[in-house]
Amino acid sequence: MKAMVLAAGRGERMRPLTDTTPKPLLQVGAEPLIGWHLRHLVRAGLNDIVINTAWLGERIEQVLGDGAGYGARLHYSREGTALETAGGIATALPWLGERPFMVVNGDVLTDIDFAALARAGAMLDGVTRLAHLVLVANPAHHPHGDFDLDADGRVVDAPRHTFSGIGVYHPALFVGLAAGQPAKLAPLLREAMARRQVSGVLHDGLWLDVGTVERLDAARQIAAAWS
Repeated sequence: MKAMVLAAGRGERMRPLTDTTPKPLLQVGAEPLIGWHLRHLVRAGLNDIVINTAWLGERIEQVLGDGAGYGARLHYSREGTALETAGGIATALPWLGERPFMVVNGDVLTDIDFAALARAGAMLDGVTRLAHLVLVANPAHHPHGDFDLDADGRVVDAPRHTFSGIGVYHPALFVGLAAGQPAKLAPLLREAMARRQVSGVLHDGLWLDVGTVERLDAARQIAAAWS
């Protein structure tokens, strides 16, 4: 399975740190934030990875190169201006292929089992199942949540748990989206949920949205033990 790490965001809430350093390159312990994703993905057997870039994207390419230092093969989807999540994925589809692929938000720190997620996501058939999402308990900064899981493991549009920004998708979910055009992911997911084409799992381990300086400090404390 191939993977994509979303790294095109501006990181407005992290300014002035992100004025000169793209958020995925902020140091978290022994690695830049995105480096932990690369290591965990490669460890899970996902070494063919696309990274989308926009703000200071050339810096990301300079630091990560072709990915050999992580045991990965990196491809860069250069957006210029960030295209939102679905727009970024649709633009990167030529690198992602015709089978299910994993997508990971570049600005979270997590211990999600990517190998188990890949096995579950490999069952997406592009007809009855289009996406498999990881949900987490609501953090303090997002207390109302996004979605819920029903008794059959299908994701429903009811705000109980928070979408982690990590999931596996079949390319069929993005049919009709033009490359290079902005598009949000949530409307596509909600349409698929209404057709019961989205499954999911609740992760009860580490998941931290590194969206503020305070949460960056928390991530650094956690990653210090990984170092």
